[in-house]
Amino acid sequence: MSNINRLLQIMERLRDPENGCPWDLKQNFKTIAPYTIEEAYEVADAIERDNMPELKKELGDLLLQVVFHSQMASEGDYFVFSDVVDSICEKMIDRHPHVFSGVSLKNAAEVKSVWEKNKIKEQKNIGGFDSVLDGVPKNMPSILRSVKLQKKAAACGFDWDDVRDVFLKLDEEVEELREAVAENNRESMVDELGDVLFVCTNIARKLGIDPDTAIRSANSKFERRFKGIEKEVSESSQDITDLDIEQLEYMWQKQKIAEKNNLY
Repeated sequence: MSNINRLLQIMERLRDPENGCPWDLKQNFKTIAPYTIEEAYEVADAIERDNMPELKKELGDLLLQVVFHSQMASEGDYFVFSDVVDSICEKMIDRHPHVFSGVSLKNAAEVKSVWEKNKIKEQKNIGGFDSVLDGVPKNMPSILRSVKLQKKAAACGFDWDDVRDVFLKLDEEVEELREAVAENNRESMVDELGDVLFVCTNIARKLGIDPDTAIRSANSKFERRFKGIEKEVSESSQDITDLDIEQLEYMWQKQKIAEKNNLY
């Protein structure tokens, strides 16, 4: 028995109406969906920490999610696991004509462009969408959804040629945010800040950087440096709440310098 068949049989047994697991039997697509998202983030976290043993484990957990959804679909006579495999195999062949059909593409940028255009064609063939943007799930994390929306539009030619143009747009949006703050217009501040963040994700896309990875890195950096400040304050027998912003900023700069010099 292959490993994947063993996993499929385990899942089938867990969902057996008579002898299965009460918790697994209680689940449906909507209740399992949050776990699927959570497992994807845990995979990303293991990669970010460069923890290969953990990555192996988390990939297994993510694979289980695919098997779980496929088993429930099978019970409803929608599709089975092999249909999922066939679907992705066909998609990968169709999306890589330069590998499987002898089409010549010069570089990764051309490959990416063909990929996005083929996605739009598939969406039109499926039907049910009034816009190329309708295929972007509304419950996606907001940053990821911004990038997806921009990619869809870019595949139709709605895009800046040069990232420098996007920086000019960022300057424009930041200035509009400043004006909203000066006017103390809460609604405008929310709107303009959203525009600033949207343009920032566009810059990330143009630079080929995943904005979610970038913000996770920034979060980790902030956490690391702030904990360094806490440690320094604790060693001096002070309370961090007793220090003013100038003192804290001085200690923050010390953390930055220490990191650059590999002192911590």
